[in-house]
Amino acid sequence: MMEMLAMGKYGAYVWSSFGLMFIVMIACVVQARSRHRKMYQQIESRLKAMDSAT
Repeated sequence: MMEMLAMGKYGAYVWSSFGLMFIVMIACVVQARSRHRKMYQQIESRLKAMDSAT
């Protein structure tokens, strides 16, 4: 098991690359959700403003 994790002395590079990839993927999901939420709120406020103007 330890030999598999070590990956022939390249384990630190491989596992840190996987870790960095997961961090970037999670950050992308969080950022996309945040942008979606903000855009939804902007559209909702614009629709309310249009309704109150008429």
